[in-house]
Amino acid sequence: MKTIGLIGGITWLSTLDYYRLLNQKVNEQLGGVHSAQILLSSVDFDEIKRLTLADDWNGLANMMSREANRLQQAGADCILIGANTMHNIAEAVQASIRIPLINIAVETGKEIQKQQLKKVVLLGTKYTMQLPFYKNVLAKQGIETIIPNEAEMEYINTAIYEEMGKGIFLPEQKTEIIRIIDELKNKGAEGVILGCTEIPILIKQEDSPIPVFDTAAIHVNAAVRFALS
Repeated sequence: MKTIGLIGGITWLSTLDYYRLLNQKVNEQLGGVHSAQILLSSVDFDEIKRLTLADDWNGLANMMSREANRLQQAGADCILIGANTMHNIAEAVQASIRIPLINIAVETGKEIQKQQLKKVVLLGTKYTMQLPFYKNVLAKQGIETIIPNEAEMEYINTAIYEEMGKGIFLPEQKTEIIRIIDELKNKGAEGVILGCTEIPILIKQEDSPIPVFDTAAIHVNAAVRFALS
């Protein structure tokens, strides 16, 4: 079994899910009392938030590259960045290491292709929704993305940074996100990407009228396939 290097703490709540899912998936595949071989480097989310709000992507790239190199030196065979937004600097991180970085957007696109969907909603932080890194990856796979309006994006972004990131998951958040999904379904969306690794803690497939793509679970599945190959 290969060793998975996970950059976590973005936030620690979603990292809990990553750790649980990685071990569960390996156990499903191997049985018995098998679990995943994981190296975890957990960062301080306050610093991540500060650099993101300042649009300091060079600073974020340097931080993620530093953590990826630490994991590589410790014996990791691949790298997972446990957050969608940080994949804005995935190419810079990949360029700094010799081992593969498993890209959450690429893997999500593969899952959407399997269902032969052509138009999907992208939900996440405003950076994930507005910056081109996610949309460009999906466009190369023939997938069009649509996003909420400005006020809705601000609502979701604030909920992620000010509430979900602190472990606060409110019924009204769920209600509003479901309403947004319904609205965009009426505009032609065939599926919805839960493009923030905290959102799947709140929104499940049974909550959505269209197929849901849980990016954390998709990312984990790709890492486990790599680790067991």
